[in-house]
Amino acid sequence: MIMKVDLMDMQQKQLGSVELPKQFNEEVRSDLVQRAIMSLWNNRRQPYGSYEDAGDRHSVKISKQRHDFKGCYGFGISRVPRKIMSRNGIRFNWVGAQAPGTVGGRRAHPPKATKNWEEKLNKKERRKAIRSALAAVMQKELVESRGHHVPASYPFIIENEFEAVSKTKDVLAVLQKLGFGDELSRTEHRTIRAGKGKRRGRKYKTKKGILLVVSNNCKLQQAAKNIPGVDVTTVNTINAELLAPGFMLGRATLFTQAAIERMQKENLFM
Repeated sequence: MIMKVDLMDMQQKQLGSVELPKQFNEEVRSDLVQRAIMSLWNNRRQPYGSYEDAGDRHSVKISKQRHDFKGCYGFGISRVPRKIMSRNGIRFNWVGAQAPGTVGGRRAHPPKATKNWEEKLNKKERRKAIRSALAAVMQKELVESRGHHVPASYPFIIENEFEAVSKTKDVLAVLQKLGFGDELSRTEHRTIRAGKGKRRGRKYKTKKGILLVVSNNCKLQQAAKNIPGVDVTTVNTINAELLAPGFMLGRATLFTQAAIERMQKENLFM
């Protein structure tokens, strides 16, 4: 199915129409997109684990042999490792140590830093997930059901001059003229996170807004950097998480004409 969308300039005037490449004709598959995003999350997860010698640094001594001097037979005590606090002859004042059930002992099964959290995904499956997410961003019903406020003319493509915008106020002005004013208002308000995350460098939560897709590195990437909720990416670095944050398909996305042409020319994600 060949799909055409309008080509707009930065004043929201129609310049013509653009035929979308075959990457946008994929069936929408939420299960594939979820798998692709989970793979991304697991691959960038930082390994963690306890210190190898934690709880295992005691000088413990207790023999399991019946006739040993420092044995445990005949004293009515369990056979856990013990460290000697004091002694009087063959009578020892000792306390359990090192074993998992003792005070200050090691954990039975601690997390290990050597664990591999990576989750592999087939190359064809990952590309199909990206194509599925691309198809979803062009469906206005899905975009609006996700909570975005898009103009009546959505979806559309914007002219290449948009990539040369170098100031944040100019980017905001263009997005306002294109009809994304309500969307910018929706994402400018941030909320305070509940729980301990406030103390770990992520105090505020910001809603995801418009995704701007450009053809190459340009001034627009820096200009739109500080707009809440807005992300800018080059067309060759698109992934499923950018197109469907939180596993929810249909993020409001604005492509430049050059980005669409590069996708078609280089046959990306096929």
